[in-house]
Amino acid sequence: MTDDSPDPPSRLSALLPDLAPWRASRDFRRLWFSGLISNFGSFLTFVALPVQLKELTGSAAAVGAIGAVELVPLLVFGLYGGALADAWDKRKLIIWTEAGQGLLTVALLVNALLPQPAIWPLYVVAALSSALFSVQRPALDSLWPRIVAHEHLPAAASLNAFRWTFGGVAGPALAGVVVAYAGLGWAYGADLATFVVSVVLILRIAPSPASHEAAKPSLKAIAEGARYAWSRKELLGTYAVDLAAMFLAMPLAVLPFLADELDAEWALGLMYASVPLGAMLVSLTSGWTSRVHRHGRMVVVSAALWGLAIAAAGVVGDVWLVLLFLTVAGGCDMVSGIFRAAMWNQTIPDELRGRLAGIELLSYSVGPTVGQVRAGGFAAVWGVRASVWSGGLLCAGAVGLLALCLPKLMTYDERTNEHAVRQRERGVAAPTGT
Repeated sequence: MTDDSPDPPSRLSALLPDLAPWRASRDFRRLWFSGLISNFGSFLTFVALPVQLKELTGSAAAVGAIGAVELVPLLVFGLYGGALADAWDKRKLIIWTEAGQGLLTVALLVNALLPQPAIWPLYVVAALSSALFSVQRPALDSLWPRIVAHEHLPAAASLNAFRWTFGGVAGPALAGVVVAYAGLGWAYGADLATFVVSVVLILRIAPSPASHEAAKPSLKAIAEGARYAWSRKELLGTYAVDLAAMFLAMPLAVLPFLADELDAEWALGLMYASVPLGAMLVSLTSGWTSRVHRHGRMVVVSAALWGLAIAAAGVVGDVWLVLLFLTVAGGCDMVSGIFRAAMWNQTIPDELRGRLAGIELLSYSVGPTVGQVRAGGFAAVWGVRASVWSGGLLCAGAVGLLALCLPKLMTYDERTNEHAVRQRERGVAAPTGT
């Protein structure tokens, strides 16, 4: 007797990313490619800018100060950008901010080509870029649930993670070579080209006007979003855990100095690429994430492991072990990011999505930004490696404390959480552009 039932999925296919969002939504594919191209170029500048500051100043504190000038725009425009995303057409916001980022890259390119590049434009561009990013990101994050079906949102989070990590691996690795052998101008020029292509792709996405229930951008509307976030302790936990992890254990500002200390200047690009490489490896094998339902526990465990891996990278003295632990850290951070995004996208009402995305932006952007200042300051006082390992240990301890203080995060289950069930029943995020 033959068995006509379908064969169970192989272990390999069970690990591969779920491509359902890709197949179902044309706008998802366009936005995904736009982000892939833009992120690739942005990571070129991400490496080139601190390298240029290091060359011009020779100071770890000066490099870490990039985070200080980026902080205020993040705080101000992150929250207001969320209100704009709820009240305006999300597609238009994304287009205009992407074009603005391209113009800022022009300024970096022109400054790099001067016989004596100035230092102050680097900080000005960093601040303005932070403002544009803060306006754009809530619009992007609140657009995904509109173009992807509710049940496909965890898979979409994994695919978006791969998009980011691919640029994070290829961009820094290439930037290290480009900056060393071709010069900073070529890195900035390549970033500019990617912005042009990205804008062209976004222009082909369907408009995404404000929902009828959305409030006009105002302090009252921002406060309404903040009250909702405060009432959802499981969401509050995701913000707090990520903020602690990124503030305490983000070592990127001191990597140029760590490479010097290890006598491995050739490995700087690889150091910048290691964290996104680990994240990419997780996203490439993320099929298992759709079968996990207790998202909050995964956020906590992976954030604590991120801190421990960063601490190990600061302790070891061999550059290859440093690269290994940075890669492990990146994988842990990606696991945390996938489940945070799933919790956010599957439980937040559409009319509040932009404002909550603004709060989310602060949780995953303010931490790394201020963390650069912390890392640079610690390195200036206690040394580069002490800055790295101490931050990792502080991160693991802080995450454990937050888990004890916010039990709803640890008990969150997307199958039974009332907000997830309500969004599923409402059928929010029927895909567009299919």
